[in-house]
Amino acid sequence: MLPDELKKSVELTLSTQFEKPVGIYEIRSIGGGCINEACSLETNIGKYFIKYNSASAFPGMFKKEALGLKILSDTNAIGIPEVIGSDDTDNFAYLLLQNIESGVAARSFWIDFGTKLADLHHNTSEYFGLDHDNYIGSLVQKNSFHPDFFSFFISERIEPLLKEARNKGAFSHNETRYFESLFKSLHNIIPVEKPALIHGDLWNGNYMVAIDGSPCLVDPAVYYGHREADIAMTQLFGGFHPDFYGAYNQAWPMEKDWQKRMDIFNLYPLLVHVNLFGGSYARQVLQIIRQF
Repeated sequence: MLPDELKKSVELTLSTQFEKPVGIYEIRSIGGGCINEACSLETNIGKYFIKYNSASAFPGMFKKEALGLKILSDTNAIGIPEVIGSDDTDNFAYLLLQNIESGVAARSFWIDFGTKLADLHHNTSEYFGLDHDNYIGSLVQKNSFHPDFFSFFISERIEPLLKEARNKGAFSHNETRYFESLFKSLHNIIPVEKPALIHGDLWNGNYMVAIDGSPCLVDPAVYYGHREADIAMTQLFGGFHPDFYGAYNQAWPMEKDWQKRMDIFNLYPLLVHVNLFGGSYARQVLQIIRQF
């Protein structure tokens, strides 16, 4: 069930948005993860999706996610759920979205997905980063602007999480020194490209098949980064068809040997997992570092 204070706030948000009285008459729990609870809401004007958590646990999380969804949506490159509203009650924070009905993937789904992701990545900026910090999972994601990807990747992505992981005992002092050697080699490994608008957390749980069979992206961790970071993330846990990569490369070819660089980009999401879950993720990180 949706807590009463949330139900009242959502009804007020919808009533204000659509300038008519709106009531919720059915609430269906969709479950949730370790961070959020989620429900679908039937109202007198249609169906909506809400996710919520403690207002004090993750300050500004949903407002930042709403901004990220708006940034992605404004490109008109790929399906993104419409943000209806985001607010806090006394005890809860929530994000209210257009409900995306799940469909069956069209025959051209993966080709369409790869092509549209390339279209999204063509949106660029003068600097790497974003004009605000946001979240990846339950961790704050720092997005201070940098003129080049290498300084951004080191200062905003790897070093903060590495420091946190070391403080938790995941890595020894000697093991963290491996990273220093890698940092010196990045210019020889990663091609120089303009900043690309990326989803930022593009694993197989963060896309949907919409009712018309087309791809739709959810739960972003948006910033202007290296486009290969999104591609790498799709490979971290699998689930993306070869047609996706073929279509992406046809729309916007990646530099030679892109497959060999994926582990470098995935150091960031792996360090996120080290800090959240520990265990084998730390060993996976060290294997990549030693490899390079």
